[in-house]
Amino acid sequence: MTEPTLTVRFFARLREELGTETLTLPASEHQTVADLLTHLASRGGAWAQLTGGQPVMVAVNQSMAKPSSRVQPGDEVAFFPPVTGG
Repeated sequence: MTEPTLTVRFFARLREELGTETLTLPASEHQTVADLLTHLASRGGAWAQLTGGQPVMVAVNQSMAKPSSRVQPGDEVAFFPPVTGG
């Protein structure tokens, strides 16, 4: 049997800076968006920006989410910079 996973997507400058568009991670290690952020930031380098530095927005299954939002096996979690205009 395969382990349940999460699909993690990165958009705009995050995709460029992190050098990846999509990751598949074990779902069992991540209970909340905050857990996932901490895990990703622990990779160091450009990944650390996910918990410090410039603001990052997050959506779970295409709905805006908070750090306390729960993540479940099979969820898609997307990270992207805030939209700005002028």
